[in-house]
Amino acid sequence: MARLSSLFLTFFLHILLLISRTRSEHSRRKHVALFIFGDSFLDAGNNNYINTTILDQANFWPYGENFFKFPTGRFSDGRLISDFIAEYANLPLIPPFLQPGNNQYYHGVNFASAGAGALVGTFQGAVIDLKTQLSFYKKVETWLRSKLGKVEAKTTLTKAVYLFSIGTNDYTSLFLTNSTLLDSYSKSEYVGIVIGNLTTIIKDIYKRGGRKFGFINLPPLGCLPGIRIIKASNNGSCLEEASLLAKLHNEALSKLLRKLEKQLKGFKYSLYNFNNNLRQRMNHPSKYGFKEGKEACCGTGRFRGVFSCGGKRLVKEFQLCENPKEFVFWDSFHLTERVYKQFALQMWSGASNSILGPYNLRDLFQSL
Repeated sequence: MARLSSLFLTFFLHILLLISRTRSEHSRRKHVALFIFGDSFLDAGNNNYINTTILDQANFWPYGENFFKFPTGRFSDGRLISDFIAEYANLPLIPPFLQPGNNQYYHGVNFASAGAGALVGTFQGAVIDLKTQLSFYKKVETWLRSKLGKVEAKTTLTKAVYLFSIGTNDYTSLFLTNSTLLDSYSKSEYVGIVIGNLTTIIKDIYKRGGRKFGFINLPPLGCLPGIRIIKASNNGSCLEEASLLAKLHNEALSKLLRKLEKQLKGFKYSLYNFNNNLRQRMNHPSKYGFKEGKEACCGTGRFRGVFSCGGKRLVKEFQLCENPKEFVFWDSFHLTERVYKQFALQMWSGASNSILGPYNLRDLFQSL
């Protein structure tokens, strides 16, 4: 009798384990993964784990002070656009690829690196450039194949959404360093090189099964507090040369995506008008619930454009506002969590004038 009871218990536990595994498998297959590429607008902490300068890290107070209550490596007081998109898609926070112990990629992973550009030469040696981010993605692809098998891995990658924010550093670096690149190329030629590198990455991901892409276009670069202060003679006006490069890039990006939609079967994209929506909040902050649209919450100097937030970088002096929710800019180059949440909602649901592509992100997550 005892033996029968023991056999029954073993059988019962085996059935429970099978049910648990089946539910886990079902849950895993049901969701749509999110793979994140780009720069500090999306970096969730990869730069914590590379040999870089403190200029490209945000793993110290007061970064992360509001939501996480500790610095995570995100360049904000809290969450980023990608964190909110993951929430809306019923995904957990998507971890940085380089985070120790992160070896589960079923829900996706974040490859973004603060300071990164589409060009390998942008802040070379201090960041994870887009080409290297792609090489990390290929490792994840291999891992998924080993865990799921070739067919299910391909299905996972085809259903997944690929989110990009890239290009800002390819242009701001021209003004923040002693670059002579614009002596060798016209603005249009240089933009063409940046877009060309991005095109190569998109096509490679497409070749590996990726079909659904989300893009964030470039902000008005000359109006970032850290760029506004470069030319004292501008008297606080935006640096129009930088903003013009962003405009040319955004036009070329729109054109590229329309072209790829025609060329690549099944290619779907969403393009968020980051430029216009940030400009609106800078110029009319009260309309969106803010008190300050041009000066940063954290930093020093005019517009708090000196990149000193936290006192760990070259300049140690910094001021910190009492309530980041009243500010559009968190530091000299980045935005507050409140702005990122507003943008993420627009990207997700496609509020009027915010989406330039044919789909919003909710469409992409819900499409087959």
